[in-house]
Amino acid sequence: MTFRLTRRDLLASAAAGGAALSVDPSSIASAQGAQRIEQFAPELDGIISIGESINRLADGVGGDGGPAEGPLWWKEGGYLLFSDINGNRRMKYTPGQGTVEFKKPTNGANGLTRDLQGRLVACEGAGRRVIREELDGTTTVIASSFQGRRLNRPNDVVVKSDGAIYFTDPRGNVVPDQTDLSYQGVYRVSADLGTLTLLVDDFIVPNGLAFSPDESVLYINDTRRGHIRAFDLAPNGTLARQTDRVFADLSGTEAGVPDGMKVDSAGNVYCGGSGGIWILDAKGKKLGRIVHGQPQTTNLAFGGPDWKTLYFTNWNYLGAVKVKIAGIPVPVAKKT
Repeated sequence: MTFRLTRRDLLASAAAGGAALSVDPSSIASAQGAQRIEQFAPELDGIISIGESINRLADGVGGDGGPAEGPLWWKEGGYLLFSDINGNRRMKYTPGQGTVEFKKPTNGANGLTRDLQGRLVACEGAGRRVIREELDGTTTVIASSFQGRRLNRPNDVVVKSDGAIYFTDPRGNVVPDQTDLSYQGVYRVSADLGTLTLLVDDFIVPNGLAFSPDESVLYINDTRRGHIRAFDLAPNGTLARQTDRVFADLSGTEAGVPDGMKVDSAGNVYCGGSGGIWILDAKGKKLGRIVHGQPQTTNLAFGGPDWKTLYFTNWNYLGAVKVKIAGIPVPVAKKT
């Protein structure tokens, strides 16, 4: 539930009156020999340097229960928010300053994003709902049930440029009862929050999701099956189910399964999987892998002033690596 800090960090925290939970001199590169950038195709040269440092920003996040999740860059403030699910809190990492507790409690929040107005949207796992935090501090419930039955455990969320909200709803550790859904679904909420639509219900564990840059494709990974599926979007924002295809299989013998996922402005897909973070082109070709030496990549976020820093979380760790192509900004620009 707390950071596992070094003696130096504890002393620094005490000197600061207990405000700081970790001290980060901007970005400390880990010396773990297992860390490396693997290149599988020449196209990777234009995306990331194979000599790029993989930096440790915070360790021990979430304690033994883990995990760290839901990283989200807040450009106006120049900081990153992320979820400490087991600690029931939201953390704030500021480059050059380190990591502090930002909010507690958070109702077990997991995936985070922002809507078109810049308001925070969160999947509250313990609350079994998706919510929006208003500028005045109040909470608006975006979704908590479908057809009279409670959602399972909302996990990850994205917002389309028309304001519609898409989220995954795996079961997690929820104990089913008569008011629960019998499947694990992916949903769309209309921009006015008036209509909740079940898009697909045949995933074993729907988890991370992301749009292509032009929003013509929605990628959704299935953690249990170890792959990413892709769907073309219909004009009404639902999925053209006949276009359902396996975009990439990221299973393997090394630790790690598909979880959080992001797309850069050129359409390359970044997703955790066996052995690290996989980088794929828009056709699913595997271009490379970021091997960070940790057992599981839980989620990703582009950030920094130019959106060219890839932040990533896993069970107990926040890290970052520089890339050459900017990610899709959050909040996404509204299309006119």
